[in-house]
This record gives sequence, C-alpha cells and structure tokens, in this order.
Amino acid sequence: MKKISSVSIIGMGALGLLYGDHIARALGQEAVTYCMDPARAEKYKDTVYTVNEREVLLRRISCTEAAPADLVIVAVKYTGLKEAFSVMAPCIGPDTIILSVLNGISSEDMIAEHFGRKHMIYTVPQGMDAMKFGPALRFTQMGNLHMGITDPAAKEDLDSVCAFFDEIRMPYILEEDILWRMWFKYMLNVGVNQVCMVYSTSYAGVIHPGEPHDTLMGAMREVMYIAQAKGIGLDEGDMQTCLDIEATLDPEGIPSMAQDRVNKKASEVEMFAGAVIKMGQELGIPTPVNEWIYQRVHEIEADYI
Repeated sequence: MKKISSVSIIGMGALGLLYGDHIARALGQEAVTYCMDPARAEKYKDTVYTVNEREVLLRRISCTEAAPADLVIVAVKYTGLKEAFSVMAPCIGPDTIILSVLNGISSEDMIAEHFGRKHMIYTVPQGMDAMKFGPALRFTQMGNLHMGITDPAAKEDLDSVCAFFDEIRMPYILEEDILWRMWFKYMLNVGVNQVCMVYSTSYAGVIHPGEPHDTLMGAMREVMYIAQAKGIGLDEGDMQTCLDIEATLDPEGIPSMAQDRVNKKASEVEMFAGAVIKMGQELGIPTPVNEWIYQRVHEIEADYI
C-alpha cells in the first residue's frame, strides 16, 4: 500500500478550499498544492483566502511548475472540467490516485477517458454546506466523502486513501455500491441545487411546504424514474432522506448553483436538468419539471450583466 504524502488540488472553489485547508492544517502547508493555469496563478498569487473568517496560507503554483503528486483532487466546476485536463496533466504520474469531487455522475468517466481508470477512486461529497463568495469560504458542516471503486484492481489505492484520510481525520464513508450513492447525490442536486437557484432561496426555502418544495420533489422524482430504468434502486424513501440531509445544513445556506446566481456565473444546469432531459428522451420518460427548470435557468443567466 502506497503512503500518500503529497496532494495537488485542481480548483479553488468551495470544496477545493474546504479540503485543501483541512489537509494543510493536518500536515502543513507543504503537503498540499493548488495547481492552476499560468494566468490564474498570476491573477490569484497575492489573494488572501479565509475559511470561516480565519486567514489561510495555501500554496498556489502554475501547472508549468507542477510535478506528479501522490493524490490529485479534482474540484473544478463541471463547466471547466475539460479545460482543467491540461492543468492536471503535469500533476499525474503513473501511480497518482485521482479523486473527483464534482457534482453529477459523469466526471469520473470523463477523467478516465483522458487519464485512464486504473487509479480512479469514485467519490461523492455529501452533507456539507460550504459557501464561497470571492476569497471567503464559510461552512458549518463539513459532511463526508463517500468513496468506492468499480474495479477491484483499485482496492489497494482505495486502502491508501483511507489510510491517508484516517491520518488527517478527513471524514469519509466507504460505499459498497458507489454508483447508487452517486445517483442518490445526483437526485438531491438536481432538486436542491437547481431549485434554490431558480427561486433564489436557501435550504430552508425548499424543504418546507410551498412551490419551491413542490418543484424540488418533482425534479427529484424524474431522476428517480430514470435511475430505476437504468437499474439503480432509488425510491421515494430516498427522496425523503434527501430532505432529511438538507434539514441538517445551515438553513440560511445556499448550494453552488444559487451561489452562481449571486456571483453571476454560468451554472451547471447542463449537467443537471440538461442531462436529465436528454436521458429522459432516450428512455421515453417525461421530464417536464426539469424542462421548466432548464428554461428558467437560461432566462436567469441571460440577464447577467
């Protein structure tokens, strides 16, 4: 089993900061490096980041200076994943383990197509309420990293990551059926992430009775029907579990797509409603709620200045 001592993180958004700060506090600043394209490295070289109002010192370098790391954590937004491949490349050696903490159900396959699946650990971050505006990150719940593998050959790499997370006290849960967990989180995100953005509301605004809640349930139910058609055993009880999870988060907090609306950034709607609509068409499953959300998100984004 390989010991992990160096970590490169691609992406300095909410989850990138959350995990990088945790690793740096456990092992020291030299253990984690944020790798960026040259333009971003120059732009953000003097930026002072804070985590829960605490200033943090985190190492940032251009990918032109990068070397292979033991572990690479991919934490960009879905809209920037393909662009990130060239940034990641210098960080990945023949034995580098790769974790993706992106939303959705496709990032692992996209990364594997580019870098191979041999050292890919499937990962689903869940239960956190991290919010990042500018260089400031705030959270009350760190959540867990749900991890698993689809290829038994990756068991040794999974053991290495577990040993590393035990060492730094990173909260994680091992999943026997990681694909089910990925679809469960996808169902939750299609509901909560999109609906908070469309209605410009917080977690509390979607879990209590009202129009946002009804839209949330409709969007999730469409994912449930698609998952069932693909042999993934989601059910109505899992939808209630999604609501139970959201009830543990900061009631005034907002998920990433709602943060995109505040920051006037392009959202991940293509990965959520866009993908649901496409899968529904392929399977003959109606998706009217996600079609309405898709249209509404594009209307909102068209108004960005």
